[in-house]
Amino acid sequence: MSAATAQRIERLRREIRRHDHLYHVLNKPEISDRDYDALMQELIDLEKEHPQLVTPDSPTQRVGGEPLREFGSVIHAVPMMSIDNTYDEAEVRAFNQRVRKALEGRSPRYVLEEKVDGIAVSVRYERGEMKVAATRGDGRRGDDITANARTIKGIPLRLRDDSAKVPPVFEVRGEVFMPNAEFARINEARQEEAEEPFANPRNATAGTLKQLDSKIVAQRRLRFIVHGAGEVKPMPATCYWDWLALVRDLGLPTAEHAKRVDDIDAAIRRIEEFAKIRQTLPFGTDGMVMKVDDFAQQRDLGETSKAPRWVIAFKYQPDQAETNLLGVTWQVGKLGTLTPVAELEPVLLAGTTVKRATLHNIDQIRRLDLRVGDRVVIEKAGEIIPQVVKVVLEKRRGHPKEIEPPAKCPSCAARTEKPSDSPYTLCINPACPAQLRGRLRSFCARGQMNIERLGPALIDQLVEAGLVKTFADIYHLKQDDLEKLERMAEKSATNVIESISAARDRGLDRLLAGLGIRHVGNRVALVLAQHFGSLAALGKASVEELSAVHEIGDVIAQSVHDFFHNPAGMDTMAQLKAVGIDPKMAKKSASDLPLAGLTIVVTGTLKKYARPEIEELIQKLGGRAAGSVSKKTSFVVAGEEAGSKLEKARELNVPVLSEKEFEARVNVE
Repeated sequence: MSAATAQRIERLRREIRRHDHLYHVLNKPEISDRDYDALMQELIDLEKEHPQLVTPDSPTQRVGGEPLREFGSVIHAVPMMSIDNTYDEAEVRAFNQRVRKALEGRSPRYVLEEKVDGIAVSVRYERGEMKVAATRGDGRRGDDITANARTIKGIPLRLRDDSAKVPPVFEVRGEVFMPNAEFARINEARQEEAEEPFANPRNATAGTLKQLDSKIVAQRRLRFIVHGAGEVKPMPATCYWDWLALVRDLGLPTAEHAKRVDDIDAAIRRIEEFAKIRQTLPFGTDGMVMKVDDFAQQRDLGETSKAPRWVIAFKYQPDQAETNLLGVTWQVGKLGTLTPVAELEPVLLAGTTVKRATLHNIDQIRRLDLRVGDRVVIEKAGEIIPQVVKVVLEKRRGHPKEIEPPAKCPSCAARTEKPSDSPYTLCINPACPAQLRGRLRSFCARGQMNIERLGPALIDQLVEAGLVKTFADIYHLKQDDLEKLERMAEKSATNVIESISAARDRGLDRLLAGLGIRHVGNRVALVLAQHFGSLAALGKASVEELSAVHEIGDVIAQSVHDFFHNPAGMDTMAQLKAVGIDPKMAKKSASDLPLAGLTIVVTGTLKKYARPEIEELIQKLGGRAAGSVSKKTSFVVAGEEAGSKLEKARELNVPVLSEKEFEARVNVE
């Protein structure tokens, strides 16, 4: 390895951190997402070639290994308290009077910030390195969500130390939240998977942070802003306004619309000003938080058993509107889920004209007792996505007919079904045109067949041009076909063909995960691949044989059986086999795998494996790759420069293996 390579890796890390700071803190991106991804990919490739240079705070190390079995707990060094709420100006002024009285007539300055509708968390840094993140919990003890927090790009793994002095202990309190566009994307995906959508972005954020698999969290693009301090030693600021400036200097995002005011009249004006713009923001806000600025005054004011006396939250009333339901249309998702959409008489709601609103599923329609022609009340769910919340029954005229889901798919005219255990109506035709684009995107995705150059935009072009109608059509593509597409140069076409060719060698588990079989994700696909070893064996398996496999329940077994015995599914398998996509895998039961039932922690730098590679190997050998050492750890694999995890293993008498000892144990050369 040359010195130039090491220097390039470090330059890439600095550049990526700089762009993260520009995007997430300053909101001033300098490069496109594509250029950013190119920098990240170059760093990933270089670190893969030189795993000895991978560091814990590298931008590539945000996502951990195998899912946790449960969250640990964290005792907060400084309790995380809640905030008292108020809903009108008089109560805000009364709060100011209480503060002035407690300060013996002194008039404090206030800092006002938008109240982001998310989940409060604490993030602790020691000597500039992120160590632990935790939820509020009961205020004194919360869940350890460090692995999940590391996936959030607004939380730097290392603080910037070139712009301000970093205190040795630096704990921030903030809000993890989900942007509006991401909330809409996830709910759309959940409906397509026949899963109940999240009610609002806050629920979606809470559900995401509770995920035991950090890879799922990474896919959901959560954001973070700092709105307070935990334990900080020493505290380098005397007021909250200066604290926020320091936080930004160190690389953490703060509220974009924060403002410091000199008196209560200015605070009221700020609340009124923000009310006019909050609906235009790309994330949900339900109020403004007003804090006494001076830290010494905060200490003098103290706290009750529940909340500090120096802060209050003003919350806005939700906006609602009445309109007429003109009709209901049904959208078809990538997995055949039919989602009802209310077609409304246009009405102004929260500054925008609303013509359509989600109805989620037929069960929701029946709960509302909704009929076409009804007068309805609409509200923005989490003040983002319009939804029908109530029927004004006293304004119903006549006896309008009940709404029923379509018996035939609006896209392909195939018959629909509604499983008894699901609120969703489904098109069960895998060849349905409305499902094609989404299925192709899933098939080509990184966790499935990983056809790197076939992104969503190109897939859309191929479908529109009629070049790809099935998975197998991907492997029929020729360079000439691609060069005829808009913005597709010769070099780009060559790269796509090479990417498709490289994907021919993906394993059976990758193929199964990419086929779009309901309830079959990466873990289930691996279990099935190891047990049956081939598509042919899977196709012959009965529901009883499938459900007898460890980790495969009745619902998954029925779904897999239906896919392999549906004419469209059988046709898909035949087409893939005809183009040479018929991977095999050595059959192994869970109990036969060398690491079955074991929990392994990897620490330090290994010579032959990058961290993702060895963790994937551990999983395929039946083990679980954990991120921290505990009494439940089976053994630790320690490479060069192993640190605190190795010390913890020795303290708990957990066995420690070298890289060579690990390979010998699992019979890998």
